[in-house]
Amino acid sequence: MDYTLREPMTMPDPQFPIKVHRCDYAGRGQVLFNHHWHEHLEFLYFVSGEATLECGSSTFNVKAGDLIVVNRNELHYGISLSEHLFYYALIADFSLLQSHSLDAPEMKFITPITQNRMLFANQINGDDARASMLAIVKELEAREFGYELAIKSELYRLLTLLLRGYVATVLTQDEYVERMKNVERFAPIFKYIEEHYREELSVELLSGMAGLSRYHFSRLFKEISGRTVTEYVNETRLNRADFLLRSSPLTVSEIATATGFKDIYYFSRTFKKYKQMAPSALRKK
Repeated sequence: MDYTLREPMTMPDPQFPIKVHRCDYAGRGQVLFNHHWHEHLEFLYFVSGEATLECGSSTFNVKAGDLIVVNRNELHYGISLSEHLFYYALIADFSLLQSHSLDAPEMKFITPITQNRMLFANQINGDDARASMLAIVKELEAREFGYELAIKSELYRLLTLLLRGYVATVLTQDEYVERMKNVERFAPIFKYIEEHYREELSVELLSGMAGLSRYHFSRLFKEISGRTVTEYVNETRLNRADFLLRSSPLTVSEIATATGFKDIYYFSRTFKKYKQMAPSALRKK
């Protein structure tokens, strides 16, 4: 198994595996987190600012008030779209809702989640879900007497809301095994792109690294990331270029070269297509 993009997930209290991070970023174009996956569900609640997130093959913009669910073992990536961004990241192991003797509701609802066979939609709407998320954050930060009971109560409430309105897929065991096999096979590919985006990255090179034919590699790559290889590599380069245009003294031409674009005109056209603004205009702004 390849763990190059797997994030180790330690918990402050292994007997009560849940934690929250306060995430504060300054500067548009900052990478919130590189591509990675972990074995716990994660909830992201955005308090201020805007960002672009990738979860599996889906990409969407988020703003203040949005609640996002990242499924277990789902590749995800984020980049800030604001000069200031603040969000809460709540990571929970739903095994804490299981008892030693499984009852029917646990087997029906909790077990498929802990086995990673039930996948939720990433974008969660509704004030009830937001209120439940914030209540958990408050209890974790205050840690008043009985906070564990309050958190478990809110987790059951949040889980009920997800089950009633946001179940995207329920996988068979074979489908889950195939999904994980593809995630593991492509993990080093995503990592290689992040580390070598300045270099020539052809489909032939990357498919050879994965041990797949060009056609099979391209199909699986788009299935996992939601993009063609060219689109994905260009977006990786352009996100870095966006950051450099805002934070470095390099010229537009130097930034194009530094991010893997050999042709300044192609760089400018591609940047404008993806960012809706020419790189020279962004530099002036």
